[in-house]
This record gives sequence, structure tokens and C-alpha cells, in this order.
Amino acid sequence: METKSTDPTSQRPDGNRMVDAPMVSIDLNLFTEQIKTEEIWKSSDRNAITVFKTDTMSIVLIALHKNAELKKHTAAGLISVQVLEGQIMFTTDELAVELNKGQMITLHEHIPHAVLAKEESIFLLTLASALAT
Repeated sequence: METKSTDPTSQRPDGNRMVDAPMVSIDLNLFTEQIKTEEIWKSSDRNAITVFKTDTMSIVLIALHKNAELKKHTAAGLISVQVLEGQIMFTTDELAVELNKGQMITLHEHIPHAVLAKEESIFLLTLASALAT
């Protein structure tokens, strides 16, 4: 198995981190602190960091300021959204669900959805997809 890591960027100078290996240890508290201290968090309504990524799964830690919105979009695979801090409104064309700390939702692929932060929020997005044949 090939080990993969990210390189630092101008927006994330401390960005060198392991994103794929036989085992990846992920410190969500450390990553939460990191994204809340980066310039993009101070100058924008959101910030995110990919903490794990393979051909079939990605895990992204997302921080949204109050009233920030991820406009309606679709995902190419199954997703789960787990709220770690705050409160979000997760909306599809047919349902709206308020999620608080410790709650999560799953959604099948290609279903349009949006996310609105009711207060400053942190959530973990997991996207799982099948390999193309």
C-alpha cells in the first residue's frame, strides 16, 4: 500500500500530514484547533481540512460560522455528516433535519442537499464511493 501525505501550502503552511496509510491516526481536537486559527477561518465563513483520503473514501472536517451555508449540491457517493460542535440544518428537497452535537445523518448518492449553520459548527463529513470499473 502506498502511503500518501499532503504538502504545505501558502494557506496551510503546517499542512504536511498523513492522509492515507495502512493505519492513520486522526486527532480531531488538534485539527479543529488548527482550522479555527488559520487565516481563511478569520476572513471567510468557513474552513475545512481533509483528514483522510483514498480512492473510495474521504473524511473532511468542516467548520462553519453561524449562518454560513453550503448551497444545494449532490455527492457522487454515500455520505455521513456527524456534528461535533454546534448546530446545523441539513436539508434535502423532501426533508429538513436539525442536527446538534453528537447527532449524525446519512444520505445516499446523488440526492441534492444543503447545510446551514444555525450557530458556529464543526462537523465531520465522510464520503464513500465505489471504484470505477
